[in-house]
Amino acid sequence: MFDVKAMQERLQPLFPGLMGVEISVLEPDRVVATLDVRPDLCTAGGILHGGAYMAFADTLGAVGTVINLPPGKMTTTTDSSTKFIAGAPVGSTVTGEAIALHKGRTTQVWQTSIRNAGGRLCAVVTQTQLVMDARS
Repeated sequence: MFDVKAMQERLQPLFPGLMGVEISVLEPDRVVATLDVRPDLCTAGGILHGGAYMAFADTLGAVGTVINLPPGKMTTTTDSSTKFIAGAPVGSTVTGEAIALHKGRTTQVWQTSIRNAGGRLCAVVTQTQLVMDARS
């Protein structure tokens, strides 16, 4: 239904592209992507930095909102809550799955589960996206 390749190209020159976010599933209520855990995204201990988890999840929730926006609208994150559960070591890959919890006229709420290569839950992020008029 949605063009994964086109969305991936849209992200490339932006921060998610710099992080290395790779979208694999793009549906109205679900977005799935992977992120390679590189040394520059890690803490001194060699595990994925908390901010990288948050930025990865924020990207997935924003992408999910963008594909659901009516013409003439844009989005921004208004709040985000992260629960850290386990680590992902450098050299591994994490997978994020964002699910729409609410898609209203003025807000959307997305919850992203991030799992390590072994399938263990590493973080859960819930965010609210504001739907607003696009800038002219």
